[in-house]
Amino acid sequence: MPSMAKARFSHDLGRLRSIAADVLKHAADGGASGCETEVSEGYGQTVTVRKGEVETIEYNRDKGIGVTVYVGRQKGYASTSDFTPKAIADTVAAALAIARFTAADECAGLAEPELLAREVKDLDLFHPWDVSVEKAIELARTAEQAAFALDPRVSNSEGATVSSQQSQFAYANSNGFAGGFPSSRHFISCAIIAAEGDDMQRDDWYATSRAPRRLASPEAIGDYAGRRALARLRSRRLSTRQAPVLFEAPVASYVLSHFVSAASGGSLYRKASFLVDALGEQVFSPIVTLREEPHLPGALASSYFDDEGVATQRRDVVKDGVLNGYFLSAYSARKLGMTTTGNAGGAHNLILAPGPDDFVGMLGRMGTGLLVTEVLGHGVNLVTGDYSQGAAGYWVENGEITFPVHEITIAGNLKDMLRNVVAIGNDVLVRGSRQCGSILIEGMTIAGE
Repeated sequence: MPSMAKARFSHDLGRLRSIAADVLKHAADGGASGCETEVSEGYGQTVTVRKGEVETIEYNRDKGIGVTVYVGRQKGYASTSDFTPKAIADTVAAALAIARFTAADECAGLAEPELLAREVKDLDLFHPWDVSVEKAIELARTAEQAAFALDPRVSNSEGATVSSQQSQFAYANSNGFAGGFPSSRHFISCAIIAAEGDDMQRDDWYATSRAPRRLASPEAIGDYAGRRALARLRSRRLSTRQAPVLFEAPVASYVLSHFVSAASGGSLYRKASFLVDALGEQVFSPIVTLREEPHLPGALASSYFDDEGVATQRRDVVKDGVLNGYFLSAYSARKLGMTTTGNAGGAHNLILAPGPDDFVGMLGRMGTGLLVTEVLGHGVNLVTGDYSQGAAGYWVENGEITFPVHEITIAGNLKDMLRNVVAIGNDVLVRGSRQCGSILIEGMTIAGE
């Protein structure tokens, strides 16, 4: 898979920056006391093949301008996909008109000038993939064929998809910040159905990366998706019990996402989180350290500034189980009487420090309990921490997988779950803003028959 292809943007980055500067000028001329804008464009292609036949071919080419203006503490927002001078002027005028009709909010406004990023960093985020439709179809078919070649019981597919996406943006605000860069994101996925008699089970796998050369091969993705579907045949239900639960890495990432939601500004200032006033407290097991690494070259959530132009920082969000920091924007920080953490727009590369054990070692550490490979539904209450989700996976005895299980519910409370993390695997999976291995949690309720 070639990694160097020529970018096919309609505008160069200089043009996007020029439009952003025009927006700021129009806003100032119209009486705004502050303004911020993002000008972006992107293009891409997504191909899906099902049972060897082409199901969809999608091309996307998008562009847009988002404008936020402040008139004192009143805020207005408007957007357009039209880059003509008249459309730009009209959009700024619309944002100003909206601002003048909104209620003043003491916490509204741009991020403080001294917090804005001043040092430009090239984080190696742009690797365009000029993959032809024919080649993308071939790659998708290859993934599916690898699954079908495994076993006659691999009889059906929900499809294999190959997607290539490139985008760039310029952000500027009237506190003197201007920045922007191109980035790319590509993925290959495969979803497979295995059947034996009346029993049908599905599973999937995917890989995603900034650079096409770093993607796993379509053969490996299809083969693994097929093996996962086969392994789930003859799934049973369990009787209700208490047991340790090992969250496989992809599912462990979801558990972390619930923590991030609870530690984010919006949940905190609305008092809709079990982590209100928890800074400096032991919220995780002492074995847990969670770092935010915004400047990792080539990573999926890297950026040297956040959505408000604030410089991002490497930090330990959790150190030895103690909560050291929240995820705050300028607005949510003001609501809480704190300072922004550079997380307007979300977290940047959260890395859960791994322990010594690989996946097999983690099964051994658990001994007897439930391996969860899939969760279903949204049964998480961030106010109380109550956690209840449908699940599927495998029952494990003496460190060995014994049979697949489905149609069960796992339940507990996030406050207890985070404190009861007994081991973290080094089977790290990288798919987005969170990088973590499998997580073993002591004692959860498994509701079954």
